[in-house]
Amino acid sequence: MRIVLLGAPGSGKGTQAQRLMKDKDICHISTGDMLRSAVDEGTSFGLKAKKVMESGKLVSDDLMIGLISERLSLKDTLNGFILDGFPRTTKQAKDLKELLQQMRIPLDSALLMDIDFEILMKRLVGRRTCSKTGKLLNIYFSSKEELDACKNLGGELLKRKDDNEEIIRNRLKVYRDQTEPLVDFYKSENKLKVINAEGSMDEVYQSLLATI
Repeated sequence: MRIVLLGAPGSGKGTQAQRLMKDKDICHISTGDMLRSAVDEGTSFGLKAKKVMESGKLVSDDLMIGLISERLSLKDTLNGFILDGFPRTTKQAKDLKELLQQMRIPLDSALLMDIDFEILMKRLVGRRTCSKTGKLLNIYFSSKEELDACKNLGGELLKRKDDNEEIIRNRLKVYRDQTEPLVDFYKSENKLKVINAEGSMDEVYQSLLATI
């Protein structure tokens, strides 16, 4: 099972990828984690990436493909993988297709976690952490009992600085601008599968399993 996972911030992409990884014994490859790991381990592409990042520049597409190639050559990918965070552009998608063809491990599907952007806004803007218990809550979706339980313990509902509407709308706009061409690309490749990501975590996961 070889999957590219597409989804906006707050769509539940990471949560569902972790569940799928455990149930199907496949790798969840987050490009951010992969990049940091390659740098820490001092791999050939990791050392090149480190020099680029230290100079304050963005890692090039060619270097990212090299890192992906390095990661997919490891034994833990033999059962399959979920690529999360790559590709981000149509060029990267084409480069990935070529790489996987060369490695003789073609992609099975691109899964899109589909959710209304206004729901995403509420998920992200409404996030709070109880200062007493550390429990993650949401002022729009958590029950009154859950919210009151934190306050009754003498806790506060803390909000992250970057969880404000202006920042999040910008993040979602960037995501939409980047992802729409990818959706079209994977549609043309007959690889795109759409998951309704608006239900509960269990409902979304069951939908994901049924789709793949």
